[in-house]
Amino acid sequence: MPRLWMRHESRRTERRAALAPDDARKLIAGGVHLTVEESPQRVFPVHEYADAGCAIAPQGSWTSRCPATSYVLGLKELPDAPSELTHRHIFFGHAYKGQAAAPRLLRRFESGGGTLLDLEHLVDAEGHRVVAFGYWAGYAGATLAVLQHRGTLTAPLASSSHEELRGQLTPDRRLGGVTTLVIGADGRSGRGACDALSAAGIEPTRWGLKDTRNLDRDALLAHDILVNAIATSQPVPPFLTKADLDNEQRRLSVIADVTCDVGSDLNALPVYDQVTDWATPVRRLREDPRPLDIIAIDNLPSLLPAEASRAFSADLWPLLLSLREGSEVWDRCLEMFRRAVASLGERG
Repeated sequence: MPRLWMRHESRRTERRAALAPDDARKLIAGGVHLTVEESPQRVFPVHEYADAGCAIAPQGSWTSRCPATSYVLGLKELPDAPSELTHRHIFFGHAYKGQAAAPRLLRRFESGGGTLLDLEHLVDAEGHRVVAFGYWAGYAGATLAVLQHRGTLTAPLASSSHEELRGQLTPDRRLGGVTTLVIGADGRSGRGACDALSAAGIEPTRWGLKDTRNLDRDALLAHDILVNAIATSQPVPPFLTKADLDNEQRRLSVIADVTCDVGSDLNALPVYDQVTDWATPVRRLREDPRPLDIIAIDNLPSLLPAEASRAFSADLWPLLLSLREGSEVWDRCLEMFRRAVASLGERG
């Protein structure tokens, strides 16, 4: 059975966990040896993992104490050191869509002989993702967009619960009718966004694949809020261009880009060039003909860390049991990594 080591997340605002304590207990019952690092920010206290039977290690100690045969499990980016990665890592590497930081990360694996099993590309035979935080990303992104449109969004952001966040979405009849468009409404993120908007008393316009193939940009600009929740592995024509932002007929005032493919060839909203964050969740893109704001936070589900982690963990833990069984899901993930490393030489 595989040996797993769940690391502390180096990003200060990342409170999620790839495994919830209850699911850690199931893995241990299945024969997995699981070590969990201490973490002052993780939503689940470390004693819950100890009670589940996990070994406990100091924060960040995977670099010096983790056995070479273990898989290092995490969610977001690795710290800058060590420069050479020798372990097999499981996390969201964001390294296969042409992102600017991807070559450096892949070269760290190449030089150390390690492996990246990117959770973003853990897919079934049809190419559908089998584990994702999408629902809660969409829910959080749409919530922030509504609050920004109402003028009630405050910064810095803080993690919350579903009940607390939903409480901020109480319909406000004084604001009149608000029109909202969700692109990718049929996917996980889209469903989460639509549920949040419904909680706010807003019935969104829902666009799917056929709507984006023949995109009506005037109709898009006629909405107050846009939530982009598409998932694509191929470049698509842009939903908006910078010229569209200057359209005098534009009603659009808030964009929540849940997908956050900025810097990638897959970015369907090339109207901004950097993500926002918890300290500064909103950036102003235009003042005229009316203000237009962008929200593009790349760890939105961490605003709801307990709910998001439990849902993600429930999908992930059964797959972790099959790490050494020649699982086709993990084999596909490994093959993508190998192709990406091989392409480094082609890029020079």
